[in-house]
Formats: sequence, structure tokens, C-alpha cells
Amino acid sequence: MSDVTKTCRDVAELAPNAQLAIRAFFYECHKAGVNVFVTETYRSQNRQNYLYEQGRTRSGQIVTWTRSSRHTSRLAWDIAVCPPKSLYDVATLNKAGAIARKLGITWGGDWKGSIDRPHFEVSANWRLPSGYDAKVINGVKVPSTSSGKVVLTVTDAVKKEEAKTMSTKWNPQSPAIKTETIEFLKQAVKDGIIQESHVKDAENGTITLDRLVGLDFVIAHRRSKAK
Repeated sequence: MSDVTKTCRDVAELAPNAQLAIRAFFYECHKAGVNVFVTETYRSQNRQNYLYEQGRTRSGQIVTWTRSSRHTSRLAWDIAVCPPKSLYDVATLNKAGAIARKLGITWGGDWKGSIDRPHFEVSANWRLPSGYDAKVINGVKVPSTSSGKVVLTVTDAVKKEEAKTMSTKWNPQSPAIKTETIEFLKQAVKDGIIQESHVKDAENGTITLDRLVGLDFVIAHRRSKAK
């Protein structure tokens, strides 16, 4: 029996048409500069039941309102937002939702009452819209951690461009983002997770994007283990 406490992020566990849908979705996200990653794909019914019980018969906050989900049918996935933005940045998720609509993918942000912006799903008869090359779409790598930007494996040129981007110095889009990120790193220093030198490099503008993203992954991992 699988461990109901563990999350599956493997795209290969989705139904064939859902695999094509999620790759088309990330292809469009990449082109639009919407940097997100997968947090969950397939769920067993036992795991869905386990999540439903949280906040009801088991302690914790409620995380789902149903025992019936397309996650269990291998037709749904959840996402989060890459750093330095917050994991569930509404503006970014709204952009992802608009991309999903274009592809005929159902977005939980469009639901009435029980809004679920990180959630995306397709029907069993979903098909790739005309105008897309299925071979190209099937060559898209779907990121399943917060350790990097969306990476496509369609051509070597794309991979080289992504590698170049990640090795460049961090360039926050606004003073507010810089301040929020530095405060996040300072708290990690106080928690004994990272060294103060990382904060100093962020403050003086010498920290690289790949290093910053790596720190986010380490911090998130350490804090999840401490819970």
C-alpha cells in the first residue's frame, strides 16, 4: 500500500492526454514568463480520503472539500510559483489560469464557491488544440520542485539559454521584492538554516539567481522536516 502522506509529482503517473496537457501548459507558461512548478499529480483514493480528513477527523487545516477528485483519475495537477515570489502568488496563478483557458484546460480559479487557483485538470476526452506540434510538446520538461525556472528540453539552444539565465546575478523587479527576499533570508539565518554571508551577497547585489533559488529549496526542505 502506498504512503498516503507522500505527494506524487511524477507527470508520467497522469493519463496520456493529461501528460500532453500539462506539457502544453508549461510550454505556454515558459513563453509567457510565468514561472511555476508542479506540486502534485496523481493521488490514490486513499490519499484523497486522507487529505479530506484533515481539519475534520484529523488535526490540521482543511485542504480539500471533496473525496472525489480528478487527481485520482490521473487527470489533474497542482502547481506553485517559483521564488522569489510567494508560493501562491495570486497574480502569477491568474496568468497561469488564463493560459489554461487558452488550451481548454479547466482551472480551479474559475470555479464558483470553492476556488482552487493552484489546481488544473482536463476531461478524459481532452485533445491538444490545433496548431501545436505534439512532438515539440512531448519534449517539454515539467519542473516538479522550486529549484529552478521552467526548463524546456525542446532544443539544446533552449537549455543553454536557461543555464545562462540561472547563472546571472539576481535582478529583482522592484525594491519591494528585494526587501521581502532579504527579510526571508534573514529569518533563515536566525533559524540557523543558512549563513549570514548569503544575506550580505543579496544586499550588495552579488548573489546569482541559481544560488538564490537553491537557498529557497534548502530553506523550504529544512522547515518542512521541522514540522
